[in-house]
Amino acid sequence: MSARLNSAQPYAIGLFRIVLGLLFAVHGAASLFGVLGGAVGTNGGTIAAGTWPGWYAAVIQLVAGGLVLLGLGTRGAALVASGSMAYAYFDVHQQVALWPIQNGGELSVLFCWGFFLLVFTGSGAFGLDRLLGRRAAADDEPVAERSPLAA
Repeated sequence: MSARLNSAQPYAIGLFRIVLGLLFAVHGAASLFGVLGGAVGTNGGTIAAGTWPGWYAAVIQLVAGGLVLLGLGTRGAALVASGSMAYAYFDVHQQVALWPIQNGGELSVLFCWGFFLLVFTGSGAFGLDRLLGRRAAADDEPVAERSPLAA
């Protein structure tokens, strides 16, 4: 059973990365463009450009979420996203109460630890990191050693 689960691990990580990146990017898009209900607390509106820290957090959410979704630069984007959520939790939520269930910070904590996990696991399956890594490795191989590509 463990061997079967271990063989599926890259696919599970890839699906986890896709869902996490999509949800994070949607938060950024809602805050920046007013889509899907808009930014929290704005009644369907957006966050004013350049306001600290909300607008910058939304840009990080959109860009890092998109990169993680695609599996492109996953580890770096996940590190930035994880750090931004740690900042959000400690700067905004923990001032209200100690525990995430009391201060409304569950989502920040889950995003923080989910992205932190991706820093160490990488993109898993279905990511552009993996595709580009194969291409780079193939470019380093001598021509005679390359296996033929199926069309």
